[in-house]
Amino acid sequence: MTERMWRPRSLQSSYDVVIIGAGIHGLATAYYLGKRHGVKKIALLDKGYLGSGNSGRNTAILRSNYRTPEGIPFYDASVKLYEQMSQELGWNVLFSQCGHLTLAHTDSSLIGLRVRAENNQVLGVDSKLIFPDEIKRMVPAIDISSRARFPIMAALYHPPGGVIRHDAVVWGYARACDRMDIEIHPYTEVTGIRVEKGRALSVATTRGNVAAGAVLNVTAGWASTISKMAGVPLPIVSHQLQACVTEPLKPFLDKVIVSATLHVYVNQTDKGELVLGAEIDPYQSYSMRSTLPTLEQIAGHTLDLFPQLHGLRILRQWAGVCDMTPDYAPIIGRAEEVENFYMDVGWGTYGFKAGPIAGKCTAELIATGKTPGLIQAFSPGRFRAGRLVGEKAAAAVSS
Repeated sequence: MTERMWRPRSLQSSYDVVIIGAGIHGLATAYYLGKRHGVKKIALLDKGYLGSGNSGRNTAILRSNYRTPEGIPFYDASVKLYEQMSQELGWNVLFSQCGHLTLAHTDSSLIGLRVRAENNQVLGVDSKLIFPDEIKRMVPAIDISSRARFPIMAALYHPPGGVIRHDAVVWGYARACDRMDIEIHPYTEVTGIRVEKGRALSVATTRGNVAAGAVLNVTAGWASTISKMAGVPLPIVSHQLQACVTEPLKPFLDKVIVSATLHVYVNQTDKGELVLGAEIDPYQSYSMRSTLPTLEQIAGHTLDLFPQLHGLRILRQWAGVCDMTPDYAPIIGRAEEVENFYMDVGWGTYGFKAGPIAGKCTAELIATGKTPGLIQAFSPGRFRAGRLVGEKAAAAVSS
C-alpha cells in the first residue's frame, strides 16, 4: 500500500496555533514551529486543495537580487534555505540554480540595475552587470541586435537565481508537517474570527468552530478579507497576475530571462516548455481566469526578445491573485489591534521566493514573542509610522 503524503484528519475543538492558508508560507511556518520550537498542536486550514492558491500558480523563479538593504538579506536567507531544502525535508524539490538575468533596454533601467548590483555586492549577494556580448554568449538565442524594437543595453546577472518545482516544495513541507502530527485541513474555508478584548478567541469554518491560542493569516490575495474578519485593516489591494506555458521545444534556454522594461519573463522547463509571465493586470480583481489581452502582451514581448519563436503554440494559461502593498514589500508581524493575530501577507508577485525564510521568522515570532531582525522592517506598523521600505524597483513585473 502506498504511504500517503499527508493524512486526512478530524477537526479538533482547539489548537495552539490556527494557520489560515496552507500554501508555502503557512506550511513553512507550521514546519518551523514544530521543528524548531516544539509547537505541534497546529491546524492548517485552506479553502481549496493543497497548493491551489498562489503556491501552485506562480512560475517558481527564485532570486535574491533585490534593491533595498531590508530586502536583500531577507531574500538571500530564503535562497540559502531553498539550497538545503531537499536535504532538510528528505524530499527532492528539484532546485536548479541556472542563473537569472534582468535586462535593461533604457538608460534609466540600466541605472537602476547598476544600483541593484552595487547594493547586492555590498551585502554579499552574487550579482553583477554584464553587457550584450556576454549576454549573447550566455543566451545565444536572444536578439541583441540594434534592429530590435527594444535593444538590450545590459543585464543584471545573478548566478544563484533559478527555478524550482513549486508543487514539490508544497508536498515536501506538507509531508514533513504530517510526520510531526501537524494537521492539514484542505477544503476548510474560514468564515469568521471571533475577537474579544483584543484577542482572537476562535475561528469559524465551514466544518465548525475551533478555539485558537494564536491565529496566523497567510492568505495572499485574500489577506485583507481575512484580516477584516479580525478587525484588522490592511493597506492591501488584490491584482491578478497571469502566466502561460508553451508546447515543448528542444532545450535552448538555460537561464531565467526577465525584462524590467517589458515586464515579461521567460524560462524553459526540463520538459522543454517555455514558461512566460507578464506584469500584474492594471485593475483590482479576485478573478483567477486568464484573458486574451494579457496573452497578447506576453507573446508580443517574448517575440521582442526571441523573434524566432513566432508560431509557437500556447498549451495553457493561468492566473493568481496578488496582495499588493503601497511599498511593494510584505507585511510580517503581529497586528497592533489584536495581540495574538499574526500576518505574513502583502507579497505581491514574489511570495514564493520568500516562503522558507518568512515561515522560519514568523514561527520564531509566534513561539517566542520576539520579532527576528530580518523582518522588523516589514512590521504592520510601518505604514502608520511612515517607514516604508520601497521595493518596487526590484519587482520587475509589479509596476
